Amino acid sequence: MATETKEKHHPYDPLTADEIEHARDVLDAERELGEGIRYVQIERKQPQKAAVKAYEQNGTDVAREAFVILRDSEEKTTYEAVVSLDDAELTSWEEKPNVQPSITLAEFDECERVVKNNDEWQAAAAKRGVENFDLAIVDPWSVGHHLVPEGIDPDRRLAHAMSWIRTSETDNGYARPLDGIHAFVDLDEMVVVELIDRGTKVDNVLTDLEDAKYREEDRDLRDDLKPYNVDQPEGPSWEIDGRKIEWQNWHIRVGWNQREGLVLYNIGYEDDGDVRPIIHRASAAEMNVPYGEKDPNHNWKNAIDIGEYNIGRLANSLTEGCDCLGHMHYFDAVMNDADGEVRVLPNVICVHEEDYGTLWKHTNWRTENSEVRRNRRLVISFVATVGNYDYEFNWYFYQDGSVEPQVRLTGIDSNGLVGPDEDVTSGYAELLAPNVKGMLHQHFFSFRLDMEVDGSDNVLYRRQNQPVPKGPNTEIRWDGQEDVDGLNPTGASFYADKTQLESESEAKELIDPLKGRYWQVEHAEKTNHVDRPVAYKLAPGSNVEAAVQDHSSIMERTGYIKYHLWATPYRDDERYPAGEYPNQNPGGDGLPKWTANDRSLDGEDLVLWYTLGVNHVTRPEDWPILPVHIASFKLEPVNFFEENPAIDVPPEHAIKDIHARREEKYDDPDAVAGSNDD
Repeated sequence: MATETKEKHHPYDPLTADEIEHARDVLDAERELGEGIRYVQIERKQPQKAAVKAYEQNGTDVAREAFVILRDSEEKTTYEAVVSLDDAELTSWEEKPNVQPSITLAEFDECERVVKNNDEWQAAAAKRGVENFDLAIVDPWSVGHHLVPEGIDPDRRLAHAMSWIRTSETDNGYARPLDGIHAFVDLDEMVVVELIDRGTKVDNVLTDLEDAKYREEDRDLRDDLKPYNVDQPEGPSWEIDGRKIEWQNWHIRVGWNQREGLVLYNIGYEDDGDVRPIIHRASAAEMNVPYGEKDPNHNWKNAIDIGEYNIGRLANSLTEGCDCLGHMHYFDAVMNDADGEVRVLPNVICVHEEDYGTLWKHTNWRTENSEVRRNRRLVISFVATVGNYDYEFNWYFYQDGSVEPQVRLTGIDSNGLVGPDEDVTSGYAELLAPNVKGMLHQHFFSFRLDMEVDGSDNVLYRRQNQPVPKGPNTEIRWDGQEDVDGLNPTGASFYADKTQLESESEAKELIDPLKGRYWQVEHAEKTNHVDRPVAYKLAPGSNVEAAVQDHSSIMERTGYIKYHLWATPYRDDERYPAGEYPNQNPGGDGLPKWTANDRSLDGEDLVLWYTLGVNHVTRPEDWPILPVHIASFKLEPVNFFEENPAIDVPPEHAIKDIHARREEKYDDPDAVAGSNDD
């Protein structure tokens, strides 16, 4: 039976509500903070890895500190502060000139109010048939850097506000775009600094556009779908101690922060009584959504959703039976609002188990014996809504020792209007509904994986298929050396080439599915029972290359999207691939800057950065709500175990009475013989 207990704080545990209040009180007491102060973040200061290692090995105390980002809207500057929670004192206060922190939820709300009350905006909306301005919705998009209109100081704290109009409070707010209206808002002063109206392609958006209803009460629903119940009468198979999870030999610590959302620490697998480390820290560290449409109403769009908005702050409270099925365990997210007050989002992280088909199977056709095991996986997930889009981040842990980070994209496409004579066959956009288009765009997610494969001394290799020339004396051994005694008379020989990537420049790579390319992280010294280096491989799934050009604003600001793989030696202060403050940043920070030093990767404490890309050519089937688009990759053991680590998973008949359950499920005895519940 699973147990759920409480433990003392681990250094990686997020701040509690009391600690957030404590940090704010210390700041209020030690600094004269004006009315224009906004608390962008109050979070646990990320402790140095060496200090955490010392704590885990010998119990050495780690200072409990709060890291605070503040925006002073009156002084128009940003500050970073560090508060010692142990000593109740402010230990660091630093002004950060010329940076813009992420947009806060309070600024979202205030920006919408300011735009809707603006006379120029109301006049532009009225030209499009809008009478009730209260039914409008306004989303403050980030302005980037290079496309701020001339005449506006790019050093101001800005948002580029886009508008839509509803027909009721519960209507699909994104069905009727007020295309062509662009409001540039100073978020410090909360004023519209410029209103641009490029004109409309539809005379009256209320009468000329269709409803795009999706709510349960607004649709005729299918009546032939039978209940599907996930039943765990004895509870789940995990044990949870505070924020530590143990499940099927996996050991995982669950963390959280406002910027990245879900963070996982100390991911290891128990083998013969020892927990062998695999990943020290894992998260989706950044994401970027560039749009390809040339239409000036949309060609500027490039949201850096994690760094510019703090995706953790936009998380959903998850609901049983909808977001997760079966037996769930939830973790709350304890954060702050712009006033520094505690804001608790309940049930933000969901932990549950899923059946995932066959784990392994073999039928001995000679003896008619069949052995089959069901594949059960642990899911740790959260969902965030960023304006019109919804993103579900799932981390799957499998009984065979593999890990699958996955993103599911859903929600509503960012959209615009189509004029009666506009060409929509060019490939830049596609019709979603009459007069409404969805623009071609891409999504890029940068996953930061602080690897620790059986320890921190790791080496990185590229593996891919390599053909051998046809003929005698040309066979190549697995290690790349020529085998003078070998033959390849049929020309069918090929091998898995193994090339070490010794520096940061060598590790900048794209996927190559035609060659079966993957990357392998090995321990520099440790080997398995057959003297092969213990390793984990990163196996790409579906992916896409960034379509934007090198000299584009997008590539300058988020250069990490140029490659699918990056690798760096671990540094405590290298956490975000587009830099600490990507909002309105001209670019050059993060991975491109760090890797310009071309540091060695040989036997280092390695961090892998994997860029997962999604290409989205919109279609009517994406409207009014986009069916989930799934993208993922896997981390799989290579020579890490002596045999299949899932060989000891019991069959279903060993953990439940199959015959009793059949009799319980079926009223018709004849149906029992035909059931496949085994």
